[in-house]
Amino acid sequence: MCEPAPKKTYGWKGWRDLPAPRIGAGNGPWIDLSHPLTETLSRIAHFPQPTFRKFSTKPPANSNVTEIQMVVHFGTHVDAPCHWINGAPAMDQVPLERFYGPGLVWHIDAGDRGAIGVAELERATPRMQPGDIVLIDTGWWRYMRTPRYEEHPFLTGEAADWLVQRGAKLVGMDNATPDQEAHYRSKDYGFPVHNTLLSNGVLIAEHLTNLTALAGQRVEIMFLAINIAGCDGGPARPIARAVG
Repeated sequence: MCEPAPKKTYGWKGWRDLPAPRIGAGNGPWIDLSHPLTETLSRIAHFPQPTFRKFSTKPPANSNVTEIQMVVHFGTHVDAPCHWINGAPAMDQVPLERFYGPGLVWHIDAGDRGAIGVAELERATPRMQPGDIVLIDTGWWRYMRTPRYEEHPFLTGEAADWLVQRGAKLVGMDNATPDQEAHYRSKDYGFPVHNTLLSNGVLIAEHLTNLTALAGQRVEIMFLAINIAGCDGGPARPIARAVG
């Protein structure tokens, strides 16, 4: 009987050397890639229900103040390397240039629980360049707040390796996670996408929306997530616009 393969371990490998980002080449309108935060957004099943309440209301108070209680991985957000890799940088330790710069939006049809592998990435256009932010439009943002949102496609571990080797700076998808969703992954699933990308300093963005309008184009992107000291992620309102 074959022995099971040893479980792969991941450690912090440092920031990969990538070209310096530039912003200013775009000529189209900026498109909001974030879902407005509400208590009803789809979320990872074991995350607590967020709450949004009025701490004070005018009148009788002097001002309107909203209190929010939620995990930082709710809604549109960015994962810091320390989300999965112990000893890796937290949000306030991520260099600013890792959050913005040139990139592209790929539309990839994969279907329910579909695996997106190297072959799909190699066929996608436009071609990726070192230092790109890579956003993948599967169309799944349309299923937010429905059961089908949890049946989303995912990246394979080989695809994550491919993205690292070709110099991706940030990888974002229009669903809950680039790895398999909890209810259809195996018990020994190793979360290869989170571990591979984050251990190599490639940030991850989740719960994106409105990507279809930019699919098949090069874009310039800003992902300025909230700067929270020591934190493993940050809510964000990313924006992008077409180039050329």
